[in-house]
Amino acid sequence: MFDKNDYLAVSAIRSLSVAQIEKANSGHPGIAMGAAPMIYTLWNKFLKVNPDEEKWFDRDRFVLSAGHGSALLYSMLHLSGFDLTIDDLKEFRKIGSKTPGHPERNHSPGVEVTTGPLGQGVANAVGLAMAEKHMASLYNKEDMKIVDHYTYCLCGDGDLMEGISYEAMSLAGSLKLNKLIIMYDSNDVCLDGKLSTSFSEDIKKRVESCNWNYLRVDDGEDLEKIYRAIAKAREETAKPSLIEVKTIIGYGSKNQNTNKVHGAPLGREDFEYAKKVYKWTRDDFDIPKEVYDIFETNLVNRGKKAYKEYSTLLDRYRQTYPKDYEDLVSGIERKLDKDFFENVRKYNSSDKKIASRASSGEIIQDLAKNNKNFWGGSADLFASNKTEIKQSPSFKDDPSGRNVWYGVREFAMAAIANGIMAHGGSYHYVSTFFVFADYLKAAIRLSALSKLPLTYVFTHDSVAVGEDGPTHEPIEQLAMLRSIPNTIVLRPADANEVRLSWKIALENKESPVVIVLSRQNLENLKATEKITSIAKGAYIVSDSQKDVPDGIFIATGSEVALAIEAKNKLKDLGQDIRVVSMPSMELFRKQDKSYKEQILPREVKNRITIEMGTSFGWQEFSLDNGINLAIDRFGISGDGNLVAKELGFSVENIIDLYKKNFMEENK
Repeated sequence: MFDKNDYLAVSAIRSLSVAQIEKANSGHPGIAMGAAPMIYTLWNKFLKVNPDEEKWFDRDRFVLSAGHGSALLYSMLHLSGFDLTIDDLKEFRKIGSKTPGHPERNHSPGVEVTTGPLGQGVANAVGLAMAEKHMASLYNKEDMKIVDHYTYCLCGDGDLMEGISYEAMSLAGSLKLNKLIIMYDSNDVCLDGKLSTSFSEDIKKRVESCNWNYLRVDDGEDLEKIYRAIAKAREETAKPSLIEVKTIIGYGSKNQNTNKVHGAPLGREDFEYAKKVYKWTRDDFDIPKEVYDIFETNLVNRGKKAYKEYSTLLDRYRQTYPKDYEDLVSGIERKLDKDFFENVRKYNSSDKKIASRASSGEIIQDLAKNNKNFWGGSADLFASNKTEIKQSPSFKDDPSGRNVWYGVREFAMAAIANGIMAHGGSYHYVSTFFVFADYLKAAIRLSALSKLPLTYVFTHDSVAVGEDGPTHEPIEQLAMLRSIPNTIVLRPADANEVRLSWKIALENKESPVVIVLSRQNLENLKATEKITSIAKGAYIVSDSQKDVPDGIFIATGSEVALAIEAKNKLKDLGQDIRVVSMPSMELFRKQDKSYKEQILPREVKNRITIEMGTSFGWQEFSLDNGINLAIDRFGISGDGNLVAKELGFSVENIIDLYKKNFMEENK
């Protein structure tokens, strides 16, 4: 099965990876030196990819969860024929290079997901496998398996120490994701020293208790044993598999099997020593033709053949099942019908009050009818978030089902969903209480960094949650999420703004979209009946009669109606107020100066911003002379309406603030 050229290739991978790190004088050589045999075996004997068509939909997905081992991944991508040259590898970790310190999706060819924050890659891999299983169930036919591929993941001890890996693997076992295979680089060393100082779990018992298939390779240098383990894992039909491969971190170094080789260059002397262990006599970055040939013979030719067969199959599928083909391609390309939003319900001011979480739930049903690739889940809060797609089974009961019961696993839910979106073909959303955004913020950050258009539905958006008290009443969460680059946060004022928030979410292609919704009922505003977009982030929801208003109220969410009521009462006091609904600060900031001036003329200094959350960030719009009606403390347990009033959110208080600060007789 394996000969001297295979071991030559392993030595080439090790030497090429360490050469990158030495040239950059920065990086993590230990994993590259220890895990090279397992990644070589996986890629050359099993992985189904085509470097000439790197986005081919039915390719296998590989995730380097231990993202600090990026030099190893870049070596594999280069040797496999992806668009990473030797010169690119020489630029490892330099500004503007295609080889950054940790793998980044859409930055380096062949990188499926952005990894580095440990544990998230494991969850991403679960999401990739879920997406494969879901789409296979939707689109495969008895005579045509149009979606049929594996997800592989390389993880380390650090990944398994992170709680998110347990959350994600627990769900994966429950969902029986048999086409997910994790290879565990088990070397008993962590950054600070011996692994035993902080980690003593029996991994076999742990993963088997999560309904995983456990396999072990006791010698990480033995390519035959690694091959047999992967082959056996691929035969499993009811469980995901974890293969624990016992390796030596920094294999070949004088300091192998110690933490000294984890996160710092070896130094020239030790590198030369390691090369002697590998019997590698070539200069840095000098790879013999025999190594390129073995990758061409195995991985490249296998991938080209599989791609050609798939292309033929896809053409037959298009002719035989034209509607399914159209739906499949639309999902992959994230392409919506021109009239996709026409059948989504609208709301009238005469309609009864409705919580924005409830109107969102109604809108989700309409979207589900119009889009086969639309599905989502909740962290054990479907009933509260109103995000379950009715008349559809759960994904666990039926892989074509459109409801994922993520369980109380908020962080894993978001990172898994990132994997679903990275896979492609889906419009996916996740949901939980807004205050729990804290649990999954790290995954939202990677959604944004990776340009993944995942939709986050957060309900119970303010102190109006009431009786559950300050632990469940969001204060700082809006500011936190608004601070994440490339993230769109929407806090709609009523049902029609909710409707248009969902339009933004589905049409968006490169940013996560956060929709923040109320628990309490909201009135349907007359002004929103005719609006067709909130994509500019802010608009005049109730204007003054004067061209230049006496003052401006800027509000979001449930507070918009409060602002309008206060504006109407101030009219009796001779004050002509404009009310601006600002569902998205981020979208408003992107508008040109003329639009911003049209909505918020700078000559109007009498401004009050109104939002039941921290004042942080609002001075940008209130300006130096303005007032921020906000909450810069934790909440209160009690009736939601009374809590809001206690904290200043009443028409009377808004009027008092305006009179005291802006009306001459009270100054």
